[in-house]
Amino acid sequence: MDKPTTFNSYQATDDIYVLPSYFPIPGLGILPVNAFVLKASQPVLVDTGLVPLSNEFMENLSNIINPADLRWLWLTHTDQDHIGSLWKVLESTPNLRIITTYIGIGKMSLFKPLPMDRVYLLNPGESIDIGDRIITAVKPPTYDAPETTGFYDPKSSAFFCADCFGALMSEPVENASEIEKEILRKNSTLWATVDAPWLHSIDRTMFYNSLNKIRELSPKLILSAHLPVAYNMTEELIDWLKSVPEAQPFIGPNQIALESMMKEMAKA
Repeated sequence: MDKPTTFNSYQATDDIYVLPSYFPIPGLGILPVNAFVLKASQPVLVDTGLVPLSNEFMENLSNIINPADLRWLWLTHTDQDHIGSLWKVLESTPNLRIITTYIGIGKMSLFKPLPMDRVYLLNPGESIDIGDRIITAVKPPTYDAPETTGFYDPKSSAFFCADCFGALMSEPVENASEIEKEILRKNSTLWATVDAPWLHSIDRTMFYNSLNKIRELSPKLILSAHLPVAYNMTEELIDWLKSVPEAQPFIGPNQIALESMMKEMAKA
């Protein structure tokens, strides 16, 4: 896979759909980039995919739900792989409101401000009623943007965890259990060192406490933006993440390595 690619949407549960895509990272593999639709009585779209794949994203979304029927967009954070179709979704869904944080508003205002009458601010620990369930905002144990919030849905026992628990991969799959355990552990660790390099300097007790908060939720389903759907793998994912502060820090290629990579790509 040599360019960003969209795959067909699929169901994770009766009321949760995945909109998957993959982004190639030379030398490291491919990174899943997922958005989700939670078909509550007030439907929720979680993130809006990659910018280069916006047309495909909207087609995938329309195959799951009429965009005009969406009531909420949960914007986990404002990185470019999460806001790719944000404005198209807003245009196609007049009654949609965006769940974000004060910092999320601030970062969006640096390049294209959000319409304030369509924003709903929700901080970690706060909840919102979406008709047939109440979902609660949760700060994931790891993140790469200060505005990041995921959420826990008690009805489906699902933790939507933004970038946390991600993993680099060699090929697309729909279920994290399809990946050999040791390979997944290694690639999960690598992703965490890339996405959250601050883990190497964090107070271990504070970090372990943040992991225990996820344990206490006991989610049966982990829905990460950067991992295939993970069923009944919460303890394993937490244990792997717990070890990351002791792992080798990620150091990217230098200029010599980059030039070598470019030569190999030119030959190919």
